[in-house]
Amino acid sequence: MQRDPENSNTETVARAWWVTGAGKGEILETPLEPAGDGEAGETVTVQALYSGISRGTESLVFHGRVPRSEYTAMRAPFQAGEFPWPVKYGYANVGKVIEGPVELVGQTVFCLYPHQDYYRVPASAVTPLPKDLPAERAILAANMETAVNGLWDGSPAVGDRIAVVGLGVVGLLVAWLASRIPGTRVTAIDTNPERQTVAEQLGLTFSAEPTADDHDLVIHASGHPSGLETALGLAGQEATLIEMSWYGDQLVSAPLGAAFHPRRLTLKSSQVGQIVPSRVPRWDYRKRLALALELLSEDALDALITGECRFEDLPKSMARILIDGRETLCHRVVY
Repeated sequence: MQRDPENSNTETVARAWWVTGAGKGEILETPLEPAGDGEAGETVTVQALYSGISRGTESLVFHGRVPRSEYTAMRAPFQAGEFPWPVKYGYANVGKVIEGPVELVGQTVFCLYPHQDYYRVPASAVTPLPKDLPAERAILAANMETAVNGLWDGSPAVGDRIAVVGLGVVGLLVAWLASRIPGTRVTAIDTNPERQTVAEQLGLTFSAEPTADDHDLVIHASGHPSGLETALGLAGQEATLIEMSWYGDQLVSAPLGAAFHPRRLTLKSSQVGQIVPSRVPRWDYRKRLALALELLSEDALDALITGECRFEDLPKSMARILIDGRETLCHRVVY
C-alpha cells in the first residue's frame, strides 16, 4: 500500500447522500470500509471530485417507485440501505485515488459508486481514466455504457435507417454513436424542442414531430409510454424496436395492434445490468466500462452536462433537479 502524502485521508467516516423518504434526502455520515491487505484484498481509498445524477433511475429511487419485485435487480454496485429507503444510491463517481496499490495512487478513476465524498472499494472496482478524458466529463461513463449495450442489442448495420425516440442523456448518446456508423441515417426525436440545440451540437438530425417512416431500427429511450407508441409507428417491415426505457412501477400500455403483426416487428428489451449474450464470450463488465470511457474523448459530449451544484447543496437541490429540471440532461455534483 502507498499513501499520497499531499492528499492522505485519515478519516474513517465519510459524508454521503441518502434518500430518506419520498422526495426527501440528507447528507449523512457514513463509515468507510476497512482497508484490505494482500493481493486478494487490495483496496483503494478515493477522494471524490465529481459525481453525476442519473435523472431517470435516480428519480424513481427518490420517489420510492422501484417495484418490490425489482429490489434485488435494481441494487447499485455499492448501494447501502434497502429500497424504498433509507438508501444510498448512485453509480457515476469520479475521484482521485489517495490510498492503495502504488500503480493507482494519484490516478483519477471512475467508479460505480453513489454520491459520497470519500470511499473505499476493492482496487478492481475502479477504472483509470484515459489520459485525454477530462474528469468533469467522465461522469457520463455509466450512461455511455448503457448506450453501448443498447446498440449491441439493436445490432445496427452500415446504411441502416435508425430512429431514436427520447433525447435524454442515454438517447442522445445512442443516436450519436449510431450516427458514426458509415451510411446510417439517424433521426433524433423528442417532443421537447429544447433538445434540438443539443442534438445539433452532436451533429444529429432532430425532429419534434416525426411522421411514419420505414426504419430498420428504432430505439425508445424517452421513459414515457407515449414515446413507445411513437417508436412503434416508426418501425418498418421486419424492423427491430429496442426498449431502453425503465418505467419502475408504472403500468405501460403498448399498442400492439394495427401494423405490429403484419410488419412482423420485434420488440426487445435492453438493460445495462446484463451484457448482451452474444458478447459474453469476448466481453466483461470491466472491458465494457473501459470502452465507454474511451468513447467519451470527444469534446462535443460536454453539451450533455447541463447543470452543476456543490455536494453540500444536494438536500435542497435534488428535488429541483429530478422534478423540475425538464431541461436538465446530466447534472454534475462537485466535491
